Amino acid sequence: MDVKELEAKVKKLEARLQTMEDIEDIKKLQRAYGYYLEHWMAEDIIDCFADGPDVELLVAAGHYKGKENLRDFFHHGKKDVIMRRAEPEFLHQVMQLCGVVHVDPDGKTGHGRWYGFGANAFPAPGGKTNPGWMNGVYEVDYIKQDGKWRLKKVHWCMTFHAPWGESFVPPEKRQDQRIDRPYQRLGELKPVGAPEETLWPSGFICPFHFDNPATGRKALK
Repeated sequence: MDVKELEAKVKKLEARLQTMEDIEDIKKLQRAYGYYLEHWMAEDIIDCFADGPDVELLVAAGHYKGKENLRDFFHHGKKDVIMRRAEPEFLHQVMQLCGVVHVDPDGKTGHGRWYGFGANAFPAPGGKTNPGWMNGVYEVDYIKQDGKWRLKKVHWCMTFHAPWGESFVPPEKRQDQRIDRPYQRLGELKPVGAPEETLWPSGFICPFHFDNPATGRKALK
């Protein structure tokens, strides 16, 4: 192998390595978006999106274009929002699952498809709470700005949303059967120290080990 062939091979390997690193950065961004969405941490969610008028969010609530319109949507007209802290009953968990990510040859744009599945709970009138669960698919376009990957277009295609006490399948088509799976707790595996109050509606947010991957915004500790 002569020098030119070796240089070409090294260049090809470098490009391949860069693509792999880009894919990992995109996966980290998308997963972080999901964790911020769970508690409706508005500023961190917005930071995940690219700057510019051509960013888009397509969800059941509508089609939002431009970062300022996204900001209005996620803030709900308020200056700053971390919904879970303001209303502990609130929960908007959409797990970002089974991601398939591609980076375009230019290395500046990319695309991903993810399953979204999770539970939610919204405060309701009269001091009550409306729990539910949902499932869907994300189709996402990404763009690299200032060396950081960000969301450019998020399209949420919701497959179903159902009240927690009901199924998304009509009663006349459903056969319910309880699966009894008894588990035995091992007495020697008891937690050490006082447990965290993590269960709903404590308002607890699990501390983040990472800062916002798009902006470096410090995480909740």
